[in-house]
Amino acid sequence: MSDEAGGTAYRIEDLAHRSGATVRTIRAYQDRGLLPRPERRGRANVYADAHLARLRQIADLLDRGYTLASIKELLEAWDAGRGLGGILGLVAEVDGPWTDEEAARISRTELVERFGGRPDDAAVAEAVELGVLEPVPGDEDTFLVPSPQELSAAVELYNSGVPLPAITCHLRELRGQVEYIASRFLEFTTEHVFARYLGEHPPSDAEAAEAASLVRRLRPLAQQTVDAELARAMRMFATRQLSRHLTAGRFPVEPEGTRRVEVAAATTRAVERLVGAAQVAEFVTAATERELQTRTLDRLTANVSQSTNVDETP
Repeated sequence: MSDEAGGTAYRIEDLAHRSGATVRTIRAYQDRGLLPRPERRGRANVYADAHLARLRQIADLLDRGYTLASIKELLEAWDAGRGLGGILGLVAEVDGPWTDEEAARISRTELVERFGGRPDDAAVAEAVELGVLEPVPGDEDTFLVPSPQELSAAVELYNSGVPLPAITCHLRELRGQVEYIASRFLEFTTEHVFARYLGEHPPSDAEAAEAASLVRRLRPLAQQTVDAELARAMRMFATRQLSRHLTAGRFPVEPEGTRRVEVAAATTRAVERLVGAAQVAEFVTAATERELQTRTLDRLTANVSQSTNVDETP
């Protein structure tokens, strides 16, 4: 590596060290057209600061989830003078926080106290795996809590008698369902809102800025919609559940043996999306019992309506 009037000159090994990429990766980027060829000086290849900047851009876009093919299109547009400012602004908008909640820190001692006072390394490891806790480098007794609200909910459930394994199992199941909702919302908004910005070529700076503004406006809609629908569903199912338990035993049923009943696969998938895979059997059983009770009430009502002496004085 040497300093010259036109900037710093790097050998490929120096460029790899400064950028964090390997020599093999740098050569692969050159072969794919992502990185300009070095200048040939005598028998040596010489790289410049522009190569280092380009490698850092590629690394940043890879961290944001872009493929090498899409990165190549973006860089070609930039090289053609279209600019990357608007696109990177859109990337930053999408990649930024989607909640106003701020992360917090918690010590291992405080964590143990909040969960009953008994250390549970297995539970801590599972929380780290789920991302509920994040280790702090260099401090094994402190954790970062990305969502203090989520941790508080776990504490409340535990203090209400729910075992930790059941809480983590529920979180895994819930996460899968929420990720499905998020993917459907993104598909919906992409189809109806953002499709015009996603053509064959990267959007212009103006188009990218407009898309970023739309992201800011639409970002809270997903959570607002889920909050409203969750409140509606919780009230409906909680009322039904309470009613079921309060009326238990009022409609005695003769004990019978059990047998398997086939349910259409499409019906099973629909029920899974509604209540989760672990609750399918209970949901189908409850729905069947409710249907039988409804038919019983309908039959009793029909029998009464057929009598001509109802409410008549002899």
